[in-house]
Amino acid sequence: MPNTSRRTPSPRTILLVVAFGVFVAADDLTVVSTMLRQIIFDLEIPLPDGLDQAAWIVNAYLIAYVVVMPFIGRLSDIWGRRNVYVASLILFLVGSIWVPLAPDLNSFIVGRVLTALGGGAMVPVAMAVIGDVYPRDKRASALGALGAIDTAGWVWGPLYGAVLIRFLSWQWQFYLNIPLSLIGIAAAWWALRDLPEPKTRERIDWLGTAVLTISLISLNIALLNSGDVQAAGGFAQLQANEPSTNTTLLYVIAAVTFIIFVAIEYYLGRRAEQPETQAGALSPPPPLIDLTLFRRRNFSPAILVNFLVGGILIIAMVNVPLLINVLEFDVETAALTSGYLLSGMTGAMAITAWIGGQLTERVSYRPVTAVGLLFCAVGMGLMGWLWLVDTPYLNMALHLVVLGAGFGLVIAPIGTAVINAAPEDQRGIASSLVIVLRLMGMSVGLSGLTAWGLYRFEILRKLIELPNLPLSDPTYQQALANGLTEVTVEVLTETFLISAGVALLALLVAFWLKRD
Repeated sequence: MPNTSRRTPSPRTILLVVAFGVFVAADDLTVVSTMLRQIIFDLEIPLPDGLDQAAWIVNAYLIAYVVVMPFIGRLSDIWGRRNVYVASLILFLVGSIWVPLAPDLNSFIVGRVLTALGGGAMVPVAMAVIGDVYPRDKRASALGALGAIDTAGWVWGPLYGAVLIRFLSWQWQFYLNIPLSLIGIAAAWWALRDLPEPKTRERIDWLGTAVLTISLISLNIALLNSGDVQAAGGFAQLQANEPSTNTTLLYVIAAVTFIIFVAIEYYLGRRAEQPETQAGALSPPPPLIDLTLFRRRNFSPAILVNFLVGGILIIAMVNVPLLINVLEFDVETAALTSGYLLSGMTGAMAITAWIGGQLTERVSYRPVTAVGLLFCAVGMGLMGWLWLVDTPYLNMALHLVVLGAGFGLVIAPIGTAVINAAPEDQRGIASSLVIVLRLMGMSVGLSGLTAWGLYRFEILRKLIELPNLPLSDPTYQQALANGLTEVTVEVLTETFLISAGVALLALLVAFWLKRD
């Protein structure tokens, strides 16, 4: 008889397959940053009047990317990892076909939302797949490798986009996504075929999903409205306006719907623990997020650390380009310099993410996380104390490498702690919460740094006014220009010092992490 046995893909092969999809999605997340000007021109968006509309090219992607994660993570627990991962790639493929054919802005945004829904789904499902195929003592190195590849996609995106704009056009980013997605779909369907299927096909908590979606959308739009810092401007070009009525209403909606969501999940969790009182009765679905997860060993401190790290990360990614734009008069030179400096940070992240996974397997979560957060605090502290108007770019790059090394070291131990804490049938939703909390930390950090920067800028600007000289006086104009540059740099470096304090706070939280 012929040998009908087949070879099961190894865990390393499975890691490479899911990491391929994650890399493509990470590239798509950042590639638009260097293509935005050409996209705005081709879609005939009038500037500056259409700037608010153009912002949705980025904002719609980010919101969809965050909102989809909890639902997709839980769906992978119920429907199976392979089905959800392949479906995510198909959705990403549909969006990639749609975007370059879009005739106007609204159609373009629809396509970007589709790619965001597919791309945002891949990361938590990939993490849950690693939890399924790797034993507990080997997960950290695998998650570190996945984090390194994900970060490498962030770094590659803007550079790749610049090359495409230089030699082809922005549409080619999405044309090239088509064969890459097809390869990913075929590889995932083959490599993930032997993953364990869910033991039961539970129903989905649609009510909880809808309420949480409303809460996340409202909160993200409100935070984006509150944290509107233009990378080409700076605090000198912004006004310290009070939050609009619409933004305040969005915060209220987000808070109320979140409270309702917690009440729904608590009720469903209690019902799930009780035996059926009536034979054959239709029981309610299990909760989207089982609140008992937060009582499990290491789960709460790990996701809280991730939230705080997200707030620090966004301050570096936004304020470094802002500071360089203040120091450089030429916009293209400023953009190029910012890209080089941030590449040092993200490059270090990619390398130390892999190293952090190896170290976590040897010494557990707390020491690696603590060292990473200490690096973050030192890096931000150096940036806050030593960055001045005349600081050499080489020194800035070295400080950002220290900061990036800290970020990278945190990725593997935190992700591993959360996945190891979750039961087998809840790894998908646990992985989603890791990513969602970091992204929400980034949104809160962006909003907070904007509010603080505007407040401090208004105070410091008054100190450099020269009331005895007329506005048209050349001496006054030169003094004001120099003073505004120094004030803006001072405000930005203050946010770095605040971030160093946040890193130390995260370090205190990390001491609650324990060995399994």
